[in-house]
Amino acid sequence: MRKPLVAGNWKMNGDRASITSLLDEMLEALETAKCDHCEVLVFPTHVYLSEVVTRLAGTVVATGAQDVDSRAVGAYTGAVSAGMVRDIGCTHALVGHSERRTLFGEDDDTVAEKYAQCLDVGLMPILCVGETLAEREADHTLDVVTRQLRAVVERVGMDGIGGGMVAYEPVWAIGTGLSATPEQAEEVHSALRDSLVSLDPAIGEATRLLYGGSVNGDNAQALFAMENVDGALVGGASLKSKSFIDICRFADASV
Repeated sequence: MRKPLVAGNWKMNGDRASITSLLDEMLEALETAKCDHCEVLVFPTHVYLSEVVTRLAGTVVATGAQDVDSRAVGAYTGAVSAGMVRDIGCTHALVGHSERRTLFGEDDDTVAEKYAQCLDVGLMPILCVGETLAEREADHTLDVVTRQLRAVVERVGMDGIGGGMVAYEPVWAIGTGLSATPEQAEEVHSALRDSLVSLDPAIGEATRLLYGGSVNGDNAQALFAMENVDGALVGGASLKSKSFIDICRFADASV
C-alpha cells in the first residue's frame, strides 16, 4: 500500500506574518481532521525554511526545500546545497519543477544531478516531470515525461528512484486554473509506473506518483480515486489553509 502524500509548494509567496498564520490554521485544522493515513508536507521559500522547520518540529507536517543546487559545496554565490537544507532539518526537496526548467534553464542532466545530491545527504527528492501544451497537442506527452524520468534513473539507478518520489505536473496546468482530468492524469501515471516496473517491479510498484497542476478541493477527490495517483503537489491552494486541509482529507479518505 502506497501511503498518500499531500505537499504544498508555496513558491515565492508569504512573509513571516502570513506564514505564521497559515501554519497555525493548518495545524489546528489537522488536529480536527485527524488525517492518520496521509502524509503532509510544505515547501516554503528558502528564506523561511529554518523558521518553518522550527515551527513544525514535533507535528505531523514535514518541511522540504523548493530547490537545491546541483553541487555540494564551492564558490557559487547565491546557491544553496542539499546538505545545507538537510542540516537545518528539512526532509524533502523538489527537483526539476517546470518553473526551474523553463525560467532557469535547467536540463535533464542538471535535474538528475540535483536528485543525486539529495540522496547523498539523506533528503527525499521529489522529481517533477511534465509536458508543455505544445508537446501534449503534438501527442508527445509520454515521450517527454519518460525521457525526464529516465535521465534520473540513468544517474542514480532504480535504488535511487526508490529513495524518492515522482510528481507529474503538466506545464499547461500549473497556475493556470486548468487541470488534467483524472483520466488524463491516470494515463500518464500509469505509463510512468509501467516504465519503472519494467526496470524493477518491486521499486516500480512502491514508488509514489503525485499529481500537480491546479489541484484544489473541487478536483482532488476524483484525482485520488485513480489507481496510480498517490497524492498531490499543490500550488495556489496550499496558501489557503481550508483548501489545503480539504485536499488532505480527500487523500486520507482514499486509503
